[in-house]
Amino acid sequence: MKNTYRKITYILLAMAFVGSMLLTFPQISFSATAVKYGSQGEVVRTIQRRLKTWGYYDGAVDGVFGKQTEAAVIKFQKKNGAKADGIVGPETAALIGVNLNQGSSSSSSSGSSSGVSSNDLYLLAKVVYGEARGEPYTGQVAVAAVVLNRVESPDFPNTISGVVYQPWAFTCVNDGQINLSPDQTAINAARDALNGWDPSYGALYYYNPKTATNQWIRQLKIHTTIGNHVFARGN
Repeated sequence: MKNTYRKITYILLAMAFVGSMLLTFPQISFSATAVKYGSQGEVVRTIQRRLKTWGYYDGAVDGVFGKQTEAAVIKFQKKNGAKADGIVGPETAALIGVNLNQGSSSSSSSGSSSGVSSNDLYLLAKVVYGEARGEPYTGQVAVAAVVLNRVESPDFPNTISGVVYQPWAFTCVNDGQINLSPDQTAINAARDALNGWDPSYGALYYYNPKTATNQWIRQLKIHTTIGNHVFARGN
């Protein structure tokens, strides 16, 4: 009988311990694989804020994924070549620049771009403006990301200026458009890329199929298209 009482006591103590743990850590959350109609929270607010800035959404930034947000996501997906289902899964999240698992933006146009000089930021923005002004915002970020991907690649110079001014690397350098003053959109796109957003998915090359004359680059396998540009990782 004493053993039975002892076992019951242990069980009750264990239940009490588990209960106290649940009360102590109410913030624990699990990784999300998609955000869709009915979802709520900071990640939804970030999505709404970005889509509103880019002109896809005109509702309240309230963190509630309703019909207006769903319609805005579908509009964004159609414009950027993603599956137009109104669900922010991994592909659409990467295009928008949000981290579904952390519930927050993986990059921000108001971020600090720590570790990068203002000169580098401005030069990157000049490339974006010279190469991709008039393209969808996502496409402008992707162009900036290609520059940064080259910096990280052993096949290219290891600085932003070295990549940008590598002979015949960018049309805007050859035709002088690199000297134009970038607008705020180009600066925001450069900052977003510096803060980690890469809609190019690791591309090292991009070109406009309608205007490109380089036959070598046309042989590269295209893995994503944004606006008038196609993006490739290389051979």
